[in-house]
Amino acid sequence: MEVALWVVLILMLGGALVFWRWGSRSRRATELADARAEAQRWYERLGGQLMNLHGDAPAVRQALADAGERYNAAGSQLEQARTPHQFALARETALEGLAYIRAARTAMGIDPGPELPPLAAARGAGMLTKEREVNVQGQTYRAGPQPGNQTPYYYPGGNWQGRPVPAGWYSTPWWKTALGTGAGVLGGILIADALFSPAFADPGYGYEAGYQEGFNDGFGDGQDQGGDFGDQGQDFGDQGQDFAGQDFGAQGDYSGGGDFGGDFGGGDFGGGDFGGGDW
Repeated sequence: MEVALWVVLILMLGGALVFWRWGSRSRRATELADARAEAQRWYERLGGQLMNLHGDAPAVRQALADAGERYNAAGSQLEQARTPHQFALARETALEGLAYIRAARTAMGIDPGPELPPLAAARGAGMLTKEREVNVQGQTYRAGPQPGNQTPYYYPGGNWQGRPVPAGWYSTPWWKTALGTGAGVLGGILIADALFSPAFADPGYGYEAGYQEGFNDGFGDGQDQGGDFGDQGQDFGDQGQDFAGQDFGAQGDYSGGGDFGGDFGGGDFGGGDFGGGDW
């Protein structure tokens, strides 16, 4: 009798294990199919838009060229994808391409179309809300919220070298030329610092969100350092307090609020975090 009970128990446990494995395999297959269909849907939509849009203005041509690059990249990713994560990457690339499509339609003066799901790579990067012009190493760089003859390069927002780069229109694609090493990276850092540093106190590019976040972080760090100075003597304590409350706080703003946040959004740059505010 006991042997029969043990046999029944083993059979029940074995059946439960088989059912669990079957259910797990079925869920994975469903998840994979859903991820493939979602990526394919945005990819086909991107292709349809590319076939129907044409324009001669520099900003339109450049945005369509960038959208075409994302279309080709997404197609390659779809062919090679074998996991839900890989299909999600292809979806992100296709959405990035559609962001360029919206930019091209804006440059053409027509309705950009329905809003897109937010790009993971652009999370927290914000967007430009006013024009900027800076001079770096003898060269002028411009950026603004609208396309123009002097700002024909659109960027959907993303992260470069750990720094959030807001969505907007730029005079040159400095993020591409700065992807190398050495002088290219250094030049890109200088350009990014000049365009987006909260030291300019310009509320048109994320001052209220990114600046405040960086200020709070820097102020806290400064107070810790001020306390250390205070342990060494009364004079240092006074100076440390000044440094904590002002100089270090301003630098903290620069590093915390001004730091940038893969590929142009989903392909070139990754996602940054700049407090989520618009630039």
